[in-house]
Amino acid sequence: MKTAKRRVVLFLLVTVVLTILAGCTSNKSGTTNKQGDAAQTPAAQVQNKDIILATTTSTQDSGLLDVLIPLFEQKTGYKVKPIAVGTGQALAMGDTGEADVMLVHAPSAEMERVQSGVAVNRQLVMHNDFIVVGPAKDPAGIKGVKTAAEAFGKIVQAQAIFVSRGDDSGTHKKEQDIWKKAGVEPGGKWYQESGSGMGQTLNIASEKEGYTLTDRATYLALKKNLALEILLEGEANLLNIYHVMQVNPQKYDKVNAEGGKAFVDFFIAPETQEVIGKFGVDKYGQSLFFPDAGKKEEDLGK
Repeated sequence: MKTAKRRVVLFLLVTVVLTILAGCTSNKSGTTNKQGDAAQTPAAQVQNKDIILATTTSTQDSGLLDVLIPLFEQKTGYKVKPIAVGTGQALAMGDTGEADVMLVHAPSAEMERVQSGVAVNRQLVMHNDFIVVGPAKDPAGIKGVKTAAEAFGKIVQAQAIFVSRGDDSGTHKKEQDIWKKAGVEPGGKWYQESGSGMGQTLNIASEKEGYTLTDRATYLALKKNLALEILLEGEANLLNIYHVMQVNPQKYDKVNAEGGKAFVDFFIAPETQEVIGKFGVDKYGQSLFFPDAGKKEEDLGK
């Protein structure tokens, strides 16, 4: 009888111990109380959903980002904060790890970042072209010349107003290349720097009846409000090539690596490339950008 009672007591003690142990194990696994649940929240729920995009003003002024960013956010759940500045400033944000991804158009400066380890996963996205615009009366007589360098030389000779972005943007870098080919160091009253994006620079050139170098997309998007005409276009040297690339997460701990990669993948995806190719056709009768994912840069414009 005593033996039976001892067995019952022993059974009860074992049951109590097992219950306590089960409770501890359950708490550690995060399945039985709120504190455990919070500690073991799946990564997808605490994942950083915010992406900082450093990009050039032309992607914003043209309206392209207004179309693509909502599509990306809807598809992936990320939230994009675009900062549209000159390409030089956009690349500088990458240099300090203040952006997660960059969409810019200065190939040589981009490659410097790749070689230094600032940027990774650089992908060709699209291109359009640069054009020289000015007043219809064309005081420098550049209409009909074959190269931008020749046009710039005639502008200098006429001391006609030229409005430069002067902001180290991709457009400004291209402009500086053209001045070098023309053998001119620009300066003087005729040469004015806006220090602003492409849209504002076009507005200033229009108001002052001056010339400027612009990407075609921004010009077409703002054309109805400008007293400027295309006076030079079609030169092979005036291609305007855009790449997207991640800021290197191994170099900067705070960079959203997953978000940056998702953004790059989205921009080179066939569906996105199709949207890029059709952008602007309904309003302007022509696409503002030509999709280039999967192509070689040296083959563009051929």
